Amino acid sequence: MTFYATRQVGPQVPRLLDSFNVCRNFRFACTASNSITNIDFPTKYDYDITELHKNSTQECLMSGDYSLLVPKAQYELTKKGLVDSWLEQIRPSWKSRTLIERVRRLIPVDLSSACQRLLNAAAHDLREKVIAAGIDIAKQVAKENKLPPIETAEDAEEYSTAKLLDLCYKMGILSRTEWRKLMRSYDIRRDLEHEDDQYQAGLEDCVYIFSTCIEIVLSRDPIQLLRVTDVKQVVEKPSPFVPSFQLLEDYKCAPQVRQEEIGSFLISSALDSTNPDIVRRNCVELMRHIEPATLPQVKITLAGDLGKRVGRSLDVSHAKVAVACGALPYMRQGLVLDFYQRLLRDMQTVGYEWQSHAQHSELLETLEDVGALENCPSTLLRPLIKWLVLAYIGEPGYGYSGRPVFYSNTAAPIIHRLFEHSSRGIFDILGGLASDKDIKVALGRNKAVAQRFELLLDMEPQTTNTNLTKESETS
Repeated sequence: MTFYATRQVGPQVPRLLDSFNVCRNFRFACTASNSITNIDFPTKYDYDITELHKNSTQECLMSGDYSLLVPKAQYELTKKGLVDSWLEQIRPSWKSRTLIERVRRLIPVDLSSACQRLLNAAAHDLREKVIAAGIDIAKQVAKENKLPPIETAEDAEEYSTAKLLDLCYKMGILSRTEWRKLMRSYDIRRDLEHEDDQYQAGLEDCVYIFSTCIEIVLSRDPIQLLRVTDVKQVVEKPSPFVPSFQLLEDYKCAPQVRQEEIGSFLISSALDSTNPDIVRRNCVELMRHIEPATLPQVKITLAGDLGKRVGRSLDVSHAKVAVACGALPYMRQGLVLDFYQRLLRDMQTVGYEWQSHAQHSELLETLEDVGALENCPSTLLRPLIKWLVLAYIGEPGYGYSGRPVFYSNTAAPIIHRLFEHSSRGIFDILGGLASDKDIKVALGRNKAVAQRFELLLDMEPQTTNTNLTKESETS
């Protein structure tokens, strides 16, 4: 370990070294001016003392009154201002606490203790964030993940650091990457607590612990988890709404337990016939917006709850809610198949002819609301797509209307949207329908009808080669 001599007067060499737990046998090689002064102790350890201030160092050596010798790691940190820049990132509510002030005072003297105190401060901050997030959430998360039980805020205070980090990760306060970094910092601190002659805190330890604890914990404000009452206030507004960015971010940060609570509330409110129509629509719209941020396990749980509500038959209202919250793929496939069979049967009963345009709107809007073609069972996709194609391409015009093709003006724009947002697999089936007997007959009647079929094929998503695009741009 390299030491620097500073102008600051402090404890004698033996006392200083005792604070580093290495006060046994010493031999010092000290550079003062251009000469080397040896201070011999019966020792097997060598410590290089490099001068910072030649005059003061030489004077101390000549008089035998040694200045405070600062380990090189601490000197480099304070010289480059790294510590100050990190400590300035700590939020004001923590910066003024005595624990942080103690860290400042320990840095020039005892790097190991400074690292330990800073990690202790981060642990205290995490306990406060757990309490702020809600003891009810912490209680359920602890129970589900076999962590020590939590009933009150005092129980959280009794948590060990390792268990606390696990709890914060499961609650969503820490991401997996952040959890792993803090666990590494905790391992370093345990080494420092039990350090002996083989291990001393170095610059790399301080850098890792300081950057991790401050950037991940001490610089961040406590997370205000989204509550069910917050969602209730939003959906009960007397007008349609668009959820704010902050609401969506709060939901994204919410742990699994809270997402399940919010999802169950929205499903119950959307299916409650006693609620006003505007409230029910707002619930469905909010579910659509938060669905991408909903955890897969939450969707599975919500699918189970919906399965209990629908019984043996999935109706339109339940299907719309299931699609909005992302639970339909996780529901019993027999229910989904039965629903699409009934929908296809109703479409075939009404017919695809333009004369039935008045009934097309409700049927196709229902299909669009339940996830369009993407959620349809594979066994029903071909007949369903065939019906949509025949309704879209229409039939040759006649009479003096001047219209080359008669088709349902109600159905055509909805069908256009359905195919526009479909995946490539849907277009593979669509292309195969060109050889279908009924489709071939319809396309052979009129050139304008065949052109409408080509319009559908042109909606197929194109695969772009990014490498070729970059090369063309470069050339």
